[in-house]
Amino acid sequence: MAVKAAKISVYAWEGTDKKGTKMTGELSGQNPALIKAQLRKQGINPGKVRKKSVSIFNLGKRIKAQDISLFTRQMATMMKAGVPLLQSFDIIGEGFDNPAMRKLVDEVKQEVAAGNSFAASLRKKPQYFDELYCNLVDAGEQAGALDTLLDRVATYKEKSEKLKAKIKKAMTYPLAVVFVAMIVTGILLVKVVPQFKTVFAGFGAELPGFTLMVISLSEFMQEYWWMMLGALVAAIFGFRRAFKKSQAFRDKLDTWLLKLPLVGALTYKSAVARYARTLSTTFAAGVPLVDALESVAGATGNVVFKRAVLRIRQDVSTGMQLNFAMRTSGVFPNMAIQMAAIGEESGALDDMLDKVASFYEDDVDNMVDNLTSLMEPFIMVVLGVVVGGLVVAMYLPIFQLGSAI
Repeated sequence: MAVKAAKISVYAWEGTDKKGTKMTGELSGQNPALIKAQLRKQGINPGKVRKKSVSIFNLGKRIKAQDISLFTRQMATMMKAGVPLLQSFDIIGEGFDNPAMRKLVDEVKQEVAAGNSFAASLRKKPQYFDELYCNLVDAGEQAGALDTLLDRVATYKEKSEKLKAKIKKAMTYPLAVVFVAMIVTGILLVKVVPQFKTVFAGFGAELPGFTLMVISLSEFMQEYWWMMLGALVAAIFGFRRAFKKSQAFRDKLDTWLLKLPLVGALTYKSAVARYARTLSTTFAAGVPLVDALESVAGATGNVVFKRAVLRIRQDVSTGMQLNFAMRTSGVFPNMAIQMAAIGEESGALDDMLDKVASFYEDDVDNMVDNLTSLMEPFIMVVLGVVVGGLVVAMYLPIFQLGSAI
């Protein structure tokens, strides 16, 4: 029967050195007694040793893609420095503030300590380490070049997360402003307009059509606000459920996104960048092109490109050149096709694809910056028209009354 490994925890300690100087610090270990033994070996007389408390803000903290990216970069650094694998896990796990990430690193370490390979240990955590990640680590272990492969995986993850963050920034900003505008408009219609309506009732004069329209909208909001709020919540819940459960819905959404005026170009270029970056990383790791394309298909982030890459894989497996297969797919831009052709002719396909990825990643960066600059004045105009229109509608009768007097 296998003995379960003791849980590693972080302990805060206090003690004095040989000169009597007070010292404090943190160490990872299985229990306070072992921590004290480690301190005595270093010539420190241990005093208090207590388990480090976990902040309430970190209790429900989830593991993010950025955490996995940081873990990969740190593992690559440790491997290049010649630090043993198990010791690397201890050092890296101790550096994470997120308890969930510490637990993950410790679980992977226990799997490796039990005799499993690093790649096999990672495959037991598919929610954090995808097939592409595990395949590259496996290739590094098989070739005896784990440090080099981890460095490539780390670069790939860092650039991928940077690209995702840029796209998220472009999408989040206008949505956040529109959401705030909706809240402000709702408050004005429900709380402010009724006050003006009471004042207008004492005028005894006919109100302008614009003012009457705003008052009618206010009355509708006061009576049916709960219904509108419920419809909005139901729409959001329905969208999330459909996105999670229905592959057909996700496919239609991906196709629709590519057709939008500004967002479509951003989505298209980011998909090309992901394709080039992923294929460059896998091919440079020594993965055969046909096998690499299978991994790349799921990493493009868009069903249109996924289907195109799967067709390319089928064509390449029959002997067709990659650049010709990319051209017949009808999805990829001419620049990416030409660079792939040069790479195949010169035997430097991974380098050429890396240049394609860098080019489109920079292009996405510029598009996001330009889009943000363009959106700011546009959003200000929309807010001005909506909020300013409500204010004008309320003060218009007062202006007319003043001119009549």
